[in-house]
Amino acid sequence: MSGHSKWANIKHKKAKMDAQKGKLYTKLSKMIIVAVREGGPDPNANSKLRDLIEKAKEANMPNENIMRAIKRGSGELGGENVEHVMYEGYGPGGVAIMLSAMTDNRNRTASEIRHLFDKYGGNLGEAGCVAWMFEKKGLILIEKNERTNVDDIMMIAIEAGAEDIQEQEDSIEITTSTENYEQVKKALKDNNIVLSSAEITYLPKSTVEVSGKDAEMLEKLLDVLEDHDDVEEVYSNYDSK
Repeated sequence: MSGHSKWANIKHKKAKMDAQKGKLYTKLSKMIIVAVREGGPDPNANSKLRDLIEKAKEANMPNENIMRAIKRGSGELGGENVEHVMYEGYGPGGVAIMLSAMTDNRNRTASEIRHLFDKYGGNLGEAGCVAWMFEKKGLILIEKNERTNVDDIMMIAIEAGAEDIQEQEDSIEITTSTENYEQVKKALKDNNIVLSSAEITYLPKSTVEVSGKDAEMLEKLLDVLEDHDDVEEVYSNYDSK
């Protein structure tokens, strides 16, 4: 893992999404629908759904919106046939990019994503072209303040099965295997530790530094991809420090 702070990226994303509540609620609804279809409507038995409900509540999404999405996913209500799709490609400077998307029209979404890659100096590739550069991991971020006891947090996380812990200037970043993610998260919460972010994500095995015009174009590309209505998450090996 690179040494730059992932908390900075999370803060940027949260601020951006706070300014676009309607779009965020639409994305969360799609994600909940797919999570229910893949793992059932019971959050106690479906950890992905449980995480999404937590995210939705943190974003102040109305409870009726959450319940409506769960019912759509379980078939109780009609609705669009949303499915999960991954896209892979390269951005300016050879940066690897993966997208997780929710779509009711694969052809339309693929065409729009390809257009954005082309417009900002990238290339949408075939499935598997960059996936090998990433690892699926649990990532838990804790914002530091004057009351944060870093040693205690590290000890709790290690004992619960964390793989890697990095202390940054303003955050603690805990990496877990997908298998140990839930138990590490639970151990931290059971000790009244506030989590700023917790998710299963794709982390790059190594990062690429980009500068000048390539960096400008790359950041524009990442921004427009994140803004796309169908895109759930954008992963890259860009070192943005």
